[in-house]
Amino acid sequence: MRVNSLAFRLIAGASLWSAIALVVAGVILTSLYRDTVERAFDERLSVYLKTLVGNLATQAPGQLGDPGNLGEQRFELIYSGWYWQIRQVNGPVLLASRSLSTDTLDIANATSRNSVDGVEQATMEGPDKQQLRVLQRTITFDVDHRYDVVIAGNASELREEIADFRTSVALTLAVFGIGLVASTAFQIRWGLRPLEKVRRGLAALRSGKEQGLDGPFPAEIEPLAKELNALMASNQQIIERARTHVGNLAHALKTPLSVITNEARSDQGGLSAKVCEQAEIMRMQINHHLDRARIAARSQVIGAVTEVEPVLARLVRAMRRIHEDRGLTIDLRTAPDARFRGEQQDLEEMVGNLVDNACKWAASKVAIEVAYIPAAGDIDGSLVIRVDDDGPGLTEAERLEATRRGKRLDESKPGSGLGLSIVTDLASLYEGAFEMDRSPLGGLRAEVRLPAA
Repeated sequence: MRVNSLAFRLIAGASLWSAIALVVAGVILTSLYRDTVERAFDERLSVYLKTLVGNLATQAPGQLGDPGNLGEQRFELIYSGWYWQIRQVNGPVLLASRSLSTDTLDIANATSRNSVDGVEQATMEGPDKQQLRVLQRTITFDVDHRYDVVIAGNASELREEIADFRTSVALTLAVFGIGLVASTAFQIRWGLRPLEKVRRGLAALRSGKEQGLDGPFPAEIEPLAKELNALMASNQQIIERARTHVGNLAHALKTPLSVITNEARSDQGGLSAKVCEQAEIMRMQINHHLDRARIAARSQVIGAVTEVEPVLARLVRAMRRIHEDRGLTIDLRTAPDARFRGEQQDLEEMVGNLVDNACKWAASKVAIEVAYIPAAGDIDGSLVIRVDDDGPGLTEAERLEATRRGKRLDESKPGSGLGLSIVTDLASLYEGAFEMDRSPLGGLRAEVRLPAA
């Protein structure tokens, strides 16, 4: 999945929102649980305090008896974290739970302290470095009998309980979040699957495997598919009309040129020879530019695909027959998956010109090689067609001159001089490239790069 894809953006957005929502929910749940647990803890301490005060109220002032463990065994265990204590106001400790042993509780050392309805609440450090939550209430029997009644509970138990709950909530929400993101990713990928179908359809259309986008598609994509199919049909009609107009123009111009040429040939003289010469040049230039216009129109046709090996095999057989008397060796090596994204006649014209040129100048051997370079990322696949010969070759200046329109370097060989310029124009129209270099065979190497299907 690419970073700039719709699926990544939707999944990333949903994941971020889910993470924020779950973190906020976890904080709220933990805060509510902490408030509930602390309130329950304080109420428990309050019950013990009331029990202890009620026990004192049943006794005679000055003759206080041990109230026992108040129904909680931890008041009997030394340093259990649960303590009670009765102290005379501004005086000594009169009674204390067995859990306190020889220690005492002094609320004056509390780190935080507040009073609610006559009961002081505080947090302090108790015996054995324990953090205690403390409730203290002053009981007055008469002027000489006033007592501070203290109940303390181990706050570390409270923190551990809250921490355990926080851990449980975090694990639960993490599992829920992972499941939520996974289900969201599945829904998004499933929902965007028709777009992948459109992409594959366009790729098949471009490679020539299909002639249109075949449905069915969801209601949101169906209009897009219909418009694309209509656009391709319209494009095909425009191309057909362009071909018709090109053909009509060719016939309209060739007839007057033929008349001029015939009239000039019927008259002997320098002027008639010059007219014939220029008329022939006009005919070649008209053919060249009309062919270029025709090729430019069809080079952008979607879905045109040509198998390379059959085209080149026919071409090689024809060249072997034409140059049979010279004993030329013509070797052909073609990649098995080589397919040209374009029309067959254009491939024949490009490679035909190159092979014909190589056969004319070769001493004894011509080698044709077709390599397929597969697509990589956003770069489309391509074909590299190399034609080598063992002829005299060309210098760098001559190679540059040879691609100019209608330029011939040697009049001893037949031809119009347009072959290599036609190859250059065709390769450019297909967004390819044409280059010439020194061949490993000693002559000229002509290399054309074209789009692969």
